[in-house]
Amino acid sequence: MLPGLPPTRRRLRAVRHQLRRRRRLIAAALVAAATVSALRTLAPPAPDTVDVLVAARDLPSGTRLADDDLVRRAFPADLAPPDAATAATGRVLAAPVGRGEVLTDVRVVGPALALAQPGETILPVRLPDAGMAMLLRPGDEVDLVATDPGTGTSAVVARDVTVLATPTGAPEGPAGGSGGALVVIGASAAEAIEISGAALSQFLTVSWDR
Repeated sequence: MLPGLPPTRRRLRAVRHQLRRRRRLIAAALVAAATVSALRTLAPPAPDTVDVLVAARDLPSGTRLADDDLVRRAFPADLAPPDAATAATGRVLAAPVGRGEVLTDVRVVGPALALAQPGETILPVRLPDAGMAMLLRPGDEVDLVATDPGTGTSAVVARDVTVLATPTGAPEGPAGGSGGALVVIGASAAEAIEISGAALSQFLTVSWDR
């Protein structure tokens, strides 16, 4: 308290002092609020996301996908592949998929697989020896040879066809009838007709050129 001032003036000075302190606090609060608002205005909005299927672990070609092979993840909508698969349980991988990789339709056996092989016809070929199929890998280029079981004569029915998908877990060794193992290949339309015809009455095998 200041000596010599009447009580009324002392109270008035105290009130003015409190008002000045509060004005500074109010001004500081308004500045802080304005700063936060400006930052929110300038900051880019959170990107839109879409749910995609990604591999839960490294998956080899030929895997028949189960529920625990894939997980759903939020992915930026502008970065998500346009052909991301929306359902895949029970489908067969046509190529290996790494852990965390988005699964696309061209990675699984089906009509979309042709998009990755423009100009080729995609068809499954049953090799009577499942162990032979296990030697193949996606990307291999092989010749298909048909052998007549009655005469034992053989002939090449298609050259340099591309292996697109191979089985996993197929039993080794020969298996007649409906046994063996399916391999998905890409070939020309004419070759596809020759291969399909030969597969009805002959045994198909593969060979590599040096």
